[in-house]
Amino acid sequence: MEYLVVCGTAVIVSGLTLFSGFGLGTVLMPAFALFFPIPLAVAATAVVHLANNLFKVFLIGRKADWHVVARFALPAALAALLGAFLLAAFEQSPSLWSYRVGGRTHELTLLKLIIGLLIVAFAFFELLPRFQNLVFDRRYLPLGGILSGFFGGLSGHQGALRAAFLLKAGLKKEAFIGTGTVSAVIVDVVRLGVYGATFYTAKWGEVPKELAGLLLAATLAAFLGAFLGVRLMKKITLRAVQFIVGVMLIIVGMGMAGGLF
Repeated sequence: MEYLVVCGTAVIVSGLTLFSGFGLGTVLMPAFALFFPIPLAVAATAVVHLANNLFKVFLIGRKADWHVVARFALPAALAALLGAFLLAAFEQSPSLWSYRVGGRTHELTLLKLIIGLLIVAFAFFELLPRFQNLVFDRRYLPLGGILSGFFGGLSGHQGALRAAFLLKAGLKKEAFIGTGTVSAVIVDVVRLGVYGATFYTAKWGEVPKELAGLLLAATLAAFLGAFLGVRLMKKITLRAVQFIVGVMLIIVGMGMAGGLF
């Protein structure tokens, strides 16, 4: 079941990222979180996200504006460290409360509450037209890097804020994509380093053996989604797809914030 849900999500969302506001990490992380603990889900999503962006860097990374990368991605990398460390700290926090539904015990932790609310917030951020058109002046690039990197490290949600700040950087289309992709890779490398170290120091738990195969399958599915997206997604009403995915994100986020997942 996890292969069907995660890989299916990766194919669809990877295609959507070519045309819509939704990011791969925004939707894929909740899919992983349905089957694995949240820290592991965030880290697994980061692996797929990094692999997908490395593929994009190979294709268009040379078009990146390195001056903008320096002003945006370097603060983002530092903020990603803080976000990733906070993820580890929240994971070790005690349960806030628990309850039983249908004979099963559900626990609400601080981490589930925070990540669930972030999923809902970013779903609304990308669903509502007034937020889709939100852009910031170029002088706020370092601030944008800090915000994008912090949330990237904490929950994997970095794409929406990154796009909002880079849109006003005066970049051509190719430079915008290349700069955003390079910035995402930098943040992913930094946060994966923290996640990897935390598995040993904070003892997040043993990584399930089946996760390696699922990661490989999800990565290949993301590549396939990007390939198919160029050819098929123009035939689909993207606003309808955005609405459906957004509603699903809100449901998952509320369920997570309520301790159901």
